[in-house]
Amino acid sequence: MKNLTDRQKEILNLIKSFIGDYGFPPTRAEISKELGFKSANAAEQHLRAIEKKGFIKILSGASRGIVLSKEEEKGIPVIGLVAAGGPILAQENIEKRIPDSQSLLSESVDYYLRVKGDSMVDVGIFEEDLIGVKKTNDIKVGSVVVARINDEVTVKTLKKFSSEEVILKAENENYSDIKVNPSVDELNFEGTCVGLLRNLS
Repeated sequence: MKNLTDRQKEILNLIKSFIGDYGFPPTRAEISKELGFKSANAAEQHLRAIEKKGFIKILSGASRGIVLSKEEEKGIPVIGLVAAGGPILAQENIEKRIPDSQSLLSESVDYYLRVKGDSMVDVGIFEEDLIGVKKTNDIKVGSVVVARINDEVTVKTLKKFSSEEVILKAENENYSDIKVNPSVDELNFEGTCVGLLRNLS
């Protein structure tokens, strides 16, 4: 499958969330209205381009004849930039899906998170790597965790965990540890890192 442009991603995400909300895909007119196109024809041209890239199939003669490809419905989601305050697995955060069969990780992965920044380079996690995350409440000191502090999501090593203080350690000497007081800040653990995928292209 070829990569989508930002506009095509926007349309594909709209189709997915529309199906999620209503159980059927939007019409060209609904897509145009939602995304501010001047005509349904503009939406049609984008849909044809998305179909060419293999993400959807267009059924002729039906105003709602848009079918998601099998890969788009299944697989492990890859999460890009997480919107502040929003749930990590919100539709708008999902960049794409990786088929389960392609996962080489021994533990089950609930989602992949695309790493931003270089705060974890000393444990071999670099910018743009995909870390495989397992959703769990069983968080252990010493493990690499995905933590949400107030509205921000971060990947760090859990160094200390108590009711008075939680310390999240950056694995890069250029960064300070993050100290959190759970009674003041809202702290949630989204899961632990169970593996890593790196794009070498």
